[in-house]
Amino acid sequence: MLQFQLWKKLLVAAIASLGVVFALPNVIGDGIDKSFLPGKQINLGLDLQGGSHLLLRVDVDAVKRERLENLGEMIRRDFRTEKVRFSDLQVTEETVSLKVRDAEDTAKAKEILVELGNDYSVSSEGTTYRVAFTETGLTQMRTRTVEQSIEIIRRRLDPEGTKEPIIQRQGAERVLVQLPGVDDPEAVKRLLGRTAKLTFQLVDLRMSASEAIQRDRTPPGSILMESANADGRSYVIEKRVMVSGEMLDGATATFDQNNRPAVSFTLNAAGARRFGKVTGENIGRPFAIILDGKVVSAPTIQSQIFGSGQITGDFSVAETNELALVLRAGALPAPLIILEERSIGPGLGADSIAAGEIAALIGLILVAVYMVASYGFFGGLAVAALAVNIILIVAALSALQATLTLPGIAGIVLTMGMAVDANVLVFERIREEMSNGRSAIAAIDGGYQRAISTIVDSNLTTLFAALFLYIFGSGPIKGFAVTLGIGIATSMFTAVMVTRLFIVLWVERKRPSKFVL
Repeated sequence: MLQFQLWKKLLVAAIASLGVVFALPNVIGDGIDKSFLPGKQINLGLDLQGGSHLLLRVDVDAVKRERLENLGEMIRRDFRTEKVRFSDLQVTEETVSLKVRDAEDTAKAKEILVELGNDYSVSSEGTTYRVAFTETGLTQMRTRTVEQSIEIIRRRLDPEGTKEPIIQRQGAERVLVQLPGVDDPEAVKRLLGRTAKLTFQLVDLRMSASEAIQRDRTPPGSILMESANADGRSYVIEKRVMVSGEMLDGATATFDQNNRPAVSFTLNAAGARRFGKVTGENIGRPFAIILDGKVVSAPTIQSQIFGSGQITGDFSVAETNELALVLRAGALPAPLIILEERSIGPGLGADSIAAGEIAALIGLILVAVYMVASYGFFGGLAVAALAVNIILIVAALSALQATLTLPGIAGIVLTMGMAVDANVLVFERIREEMSNGRSAIAAIDGGYQRAISTIVDSNLTTLFAALFLYIFGSGPIKGFAVTLGIGIATSMFTAVMVTRLFIVLWVERKRPSKFVL
């Protein structure tokens, strides 16, 4: 074990040097250029840097209702296309139901309903049919909705991909959002509070809005919508979506011909074809631009339009910038309900960092005093290796750009004691070998040979615990697991390689026949 080849010495020196280089950005002042260094500063978590914490619930029930309403319209069109006479088409919270008028059309009606897909189940009672979600269909819809919501949230909060927010799924329908360094939770809520669902639908000319309000009903296949502007107008809009926001290729804040703030948009190839077809076939009809269930504007189609357009309304410049951002990010598939909101000031984070630094320093001093008092010169070598271990932990966190939280600092403090634990095992084995009358070099060699398996076993056990904490934990638990896992890996390296290298260099230089440990 004391035969330390040259390549091993160079490897240890290279790893230690890389550790210093990657850890440097964390100790160099902010006013100094750090661009020449390969590493970056450690990302501080919400509890250390301050910021905003939001716990959201994805309103999957709203998606379910919307899907059933769309399903009802699809059934209405398919039955009319196949000339199946029906009545009493109703959409409830759970089902779409209808009654087939002619018994001879029941076979064709059932065939149409079965072709809706595996996400739905069809039941019948005489000539009355009901369509509902299957359990599998509901589960898949919930999973897709939450996953899509997380992706849209990430695009809205971090459009450039540089802010590194923490966005995690919790449970079936909840999403945790943590934004370190963001001290304006109201702006965050505005960004997340807008579904930003953009659709283009035709205005129904069969009935005016005032007549629909007076009669308290709309023509079949249409709905009454309010204006998004402060003019108090309403429109009768066909439910069928002609072009949706999913076909958007881009959106930018701009100004219209009257120098009013507006949002210009472009459509992808499929959207441009669809937009051109609809506008070409409906020249002279009002075409409503609908955002989050309200009519932004309803201009009359003057000519066929392809590929691009403009959204105008009572917007401010800030509102058009925000609207362009959320449209580029995409529409949320479901509304987000804020269940919990917290703002953490940077002062609290600074206090946590100071407390963590004091705890780490006290822990380091106590460990150093104990090791030197118990093992003398060898204890001092273990303390030097511990310093290398701390540098490597900081370097690893910087290189991986892992987020350091207060529990993470606790993990670092814990690994300080664990880092010298391996050395304690080796030194105690060396003492036993010396008490058995072996020479100094033989005792050192035997101590390392007999302790190495115990060191590996104990560290692997703790490493597995850290791995399971990371897999099954969330938030602060993961932060603790990351620093603990990195600390275990670096402590094994420093105990088995660095401390042993120091001892080998001392033995090669002094050639001791005996020593006191």
